[in-house]
Amino acid sequence: MALAATGPERREMKSVFISVRLIQIVILVAFGTAGFAQGGKTDPGGKKQAAPSGLTGVGGGGNESTAAKPGEADGAGNLLLGGERHPLYRLRPSDVLEVTFTVAPEFNQVLTVQPDGYITLKDAGMLAAQGLTVPEFREQVQRAYAGYLHDPEAAVALKDFEKPFFVVGGEVGKPGKYELRSDTTVAEAVEIAGGFTQQAKHSQVVLFRRVNDDLVEARLLNLKKMLKQNGLKEDAHLRPGDLVYVPQNAISKMARFLSRPSMSMYMNSSQF
Repeated sequence: MALAATGPERREMKSVFISVRLIQIVILVAFGTAGFAQGGKTDPGGKKQAAPSGLTGVGGGGNESTAAKPGEADGAGNLLLGGERHPLYRLRPSDVLEVTFTVAPEFNQVLTVQPDGYITLKDAGMLAAQGLTVPEFREQVQRAYAGYLHDPEAAVALKDFEKPFFVVGGEVGKPGKYELRSDTTVAEAVEIAGGFTQQAKHSQVVLFRRVNDDLVEARLLNLKKMLKQNGLKEDAHLRPGDLVYVPQNAISKMARFLSRPSMSMYMNSSQF
C-alpha cells in the first residue's frame, strides 16, 4: 500500500518534475534548430532538400560546379565587382627548374626547357614541359619516376625564367630590348629608349603585338598629337613581347594584321 506524500514532499517532487521538463524543452529546441539549419527544408513529398549555401569554393554544395575563390591562384573573382584573374606561370623554352626528391637525392637535378619544349629527366627520358604550370610539371615528374621509385615525392622550383620584355626600334636614341617591370605605355617606352631622334615621325608610331605564332597586329599611334593635346588617356599600354617602332618616313597605309615575316621590313637587325 503506497503512502500518500506529505505537503513538503509534493512540493519537492513538483519542482523536480518542472526542472526535468525544462531540460527536455531546452534539448528539443537546441537540436530542432540545428536540424533545421543543417538539414534544410522538406518538400511536400517528404524528401529532404539540401540547405542553400553561400559558399562558392570547394564544398559549396551538391555536385554542381563552383567558382574558385577570388584571390586564389588560377581563380577568377567577379570581374564586374573588381575581381582579378591570377593565372599561374606556364613554362617556356629556356626556363630552368630544380627537381629534388625527398628520399632519393641521387635523382636530384637541374633542368632547362629545350627550344622544342621538352626536358630530359635523369634515367626517365624526355618529358614535355612547355605550357605546363609548375604543379602540373611536378605531377608529370612523379608519374615518370613511378617505375623507378615507390611513391616518389618530388619538389620542383622555378630557378630562372625569361623576364617580361618589350622592344623599341627605329628612330629612338637607344633602340633595344627592355624589361617590362611595371605598367608601361608606348610614350613611356619611347622615353625609356632615349626619346625620339630628329628624324622621327612622331605622328605614326607603330605598336606591333603578337596575336599567335603566325600573326601580328599593327596599331598606328599619333604620339605627336597625344603629347601636344595632353591626351595620354589614349596612349596604349604595353604587353609582354610588344614591339614599338618609330619610323623615319610617313607610313601611308598599313594592314591591321601582318604575318610575322613581313615585320622585317620595319626593323633593322643591326640596331639590336
